[in-house]
Amino acid sequence: MDMDQKTHLRQTFKQRRRSLFESTWQQANAAICQQLQDSLLWRNSTTVLGYLSHHREPCLQALLSAPKTWGLPRCVGDDLAWHHYQMGDRLIPGKFGIREPEATAPLIDLTTIDLVLVPALACSQTGDRLGYGAGFYDRFFATLPQPVTTVGIVFECCFVPTLPNDPWDVPLDYVCTEKRLIKIAQELSQ
Repeated sequence: MDMDQKTHLRQTFKQRRRSLFESTWQQANAAICQQLQDSLLWRNSTTVLGYLSHHREPCLQALLSAPKTWGLPRCVGDDLAWHHYQMGDRLIPGKFGIREPEATAPLIDLTTIDLVLVPALACSQTGDRLGYGAGFYDRFFATLPQPVTTVGIVFECCFVPTLPNDPWDVPLDYVCTEKRLIKIAQELSQ
């Protein structure tokens, strides 16, 4: 894959997010949270890995008070460590300025995860995800002890027919936008 192409696409999708009016961004965040809450995926999950919004990513803050066991990521070198999180727990600025749990917060047992809400710059209809290029999530998915349902979280303006992918990219199971929650047909992305 041509890295210049991915770099250009990253700039394009960052600009699309930045161009959303604040009120549109807020409404889209609420709609994404509602799409998730209305889903069987959500109702059937007890342990959920989430993220904290950064650089105008879709914000899932409204979900964090739901009665689930929550995990939030902390960057440790080139990897993600997942820590228990409850509303009100202390968060500190981490590696990329993203708020994250303190190193002393208890770790999540990765064998208990039901659902991973995955931040992305863009997602495709075939389950490909364009992230920031550091590979944190692809490395994390490769280490999971069992298959876990993954949901890419993007605004509709960043949900596209196709995206370039590399052999190490792990396709998503679902994509959630403010308009819809889509199950990705895995045979398309194999």
